[in-house]
This record gives sequence, structure tokens and C-alpha cells, in this order.
Amino acid sequence: MCIMKEVKHGKLFLIVILCAALMAAGGIPAKAQQTIGHYFSQTGHNVTGEFWAFYQSVPDAAQIFGLPITEQFQTADGSGLSVQYFEMVRFELHPDQPVGKRVVLTDLGTRLYRAGAPSINLTTPGACRTMNGFGICYEFLTYFDEHGGQSRFGNPISGSEFQPGGRLVQYFERARFEWHPELSAGLNVMLADLGGIYFNAHEDATWLNSSLPLDNIPLLIKPPVSLQTLAFVARSVTLPDDTQKVFVIVQDQTLSPVPGANGSVTVHLSTGETLVYPVTTDANGIGVVPSIAFSGQLPGRPVTVDVSMSYQGLTATTSTSFLIWQ
Repeated sequence: MCIMKEVKHGKLFLIVILCAALMAAGGIPAKAQQTIGHYFSQTGHNVTGEFWAFYQSVPDAAQIFGLPITEQFQTADGSGLSVQYFEMVRFELHPDQPVGKRVVLTDLGTRLYRAGAPSINLTTPGACRTMNGFGICYEFLTYFDEHGGQSRFGNPISGSEFQPGGRLVQYFERARFEWHPELSAGLNVMLADLGGIYFNAHEDATWLNSSLPLDNIPLLIKPPVSLQTLAFVARSVTLPDDTQKVFVIVQDQTLSPVPGANGSVTVHLSTGETLVYPVTTDANGIGVVPSIAFSGQLPGRPVTVDVSMSYQGLTATTSTSFLIWQ
């Protein structure tokens, strides 16, 4: 039986899956290697497969899409939709569509837009173009035309609006244009980070840098930029005179296993005694303290287990516990 009292990184359902895998199969298979894609060291995430092909097909992808902030994963709404978040956008994969048209951008502008801010809907001839009942004008129009137009951003869904702080913006179905007069001419228009905004508002933000990748989207092998560690015990309840086993899992920001991570498992017994055990992860990123013996423990009292792991200057901690019973 596995139980997790506190997890500082990750999700409880992942612990349950890992527990079942460990108990049933004795380990977790390492991810296969994938060479068709790109690893973005700035954020520690990969873009692979059709998402990478789509990213490469856009000459100014770094400016229009930004950097990846998650791995590719399936949404939790039961639809089976595969998505990946970038700073400005979210990619969606629709395998029922023809090849070359399977990747589309989520309409984040539509989903995030809330009417009510002071709006200016200009229709100045020669300086504006009216689409969907709204004018796209001046530098916004130039940026719109130079970076993909309607096929990239969709239709405008607002006029130019003043946001709190005085920033002039305009919403489109899949983007929000922002006017930055403090920047040099020609660089005044920027896209808002709608990918990050929407992720934080509608997904579990603790997974911003650790989204669970699909099993059929193996990751590129690159050095980790952050660690997370998970821990659980073999039994949630023990006798006062008994033994316990502790499992430790170390993963990087993409949930790939981190072998060779070193650390310690500190057991705080109910009698006040402290036991410390070294632990090192194997090729699957798993470390085990196989036998923790104790006696004379106080019935009805918890035993806390603190775990601290490190790898190449990175560290991560977590805790779990079990209960003493007669």
C-alpha cells in the first residue's frame, strides 16, 4: 500500500500510478529517446513531432508563439485532446484532420477577453481595416499583416482598449496586441503572454514547468534545469515493533527520471529518535531504503519521513509519513 501525506512537487494521481507500477512491476521503464524535435534550454521543455513541425513552419515562431512552458500533454477534461502551452499560445493536435492541418492554435483571445475597458474603434480610411466590425489600425495593422494576419491571429474581437495602467491593447481571437511606445519604432507592438495567462487561470499552475508528457511523445535527453522529488512508504500503518520501506522518485522539469541523484531519508520516530539513511536513484530515477527497523513506537502516533535529494547543483525536498498502530 502507498500513501503520500505531503507532496511539494507533482500530483497525487501520479503517486498512485507510480505506486501501482512499482508494486506490480518492480520499477518504472525509462523513456525512449526521441531525435525529431528541439529542446529549449531556456525553459527546460521539448517540442516534438507535429508540434515541432508546425513551430518550424512559422519563420517568426519565437516572436509569435514564444518558448514552450509545458511538455505536450492531454487535457484533463476527458476529451483526449493533446495540447502544449507556449508563452503566447496553446497548440492543439487534431489527428482527425488532414496532414499539415492537424495543429491549430487555441482561441485564447476569445477565452480571455472580457468587455468593459474604455474602447476606441477607429475606421480611419487608409490607416485602418475593418474586420468583424472592428478596425485594425496603424501599427497594429502593420503587425497584423506582417506576421500572418487572420490565419494566425483570427478576427479582431475588440477595438483598441486602454488597460489598467494606460496600456493600449487590442484583442483578436487567438492573440492580444499591446502597444509599447517606450520601445523603438517598428518594435512597438508586442503580443501578450496569453499562453501563460490562460495556463495559470485554467490549469494547475504548479505544473507550469512540469507537465506530464504523453507516453508516445518521448523526450530529448538533455540536462535537467530543475528537480522534483516524490516519496512514499510501502505501508501506511505499521506495528510498534516493525520495519518500513521508503521509495524516492527524482524527476526533472519534464518528469523524466533523473538517475544518480543523491540524498538522504530522515525518519522522525514517534519516540523522538531520528534515523538517517543515504539514498541514490537508479536508471529509472528511483531510490529505495529497503529496511528501516524500529521498536517501542507509540501507538496512534505518526512517523514523519523527510527526503532531500540533489543532482548537479539542483535540490528538491518532500515529505511523507506513516502511522504506528497496535
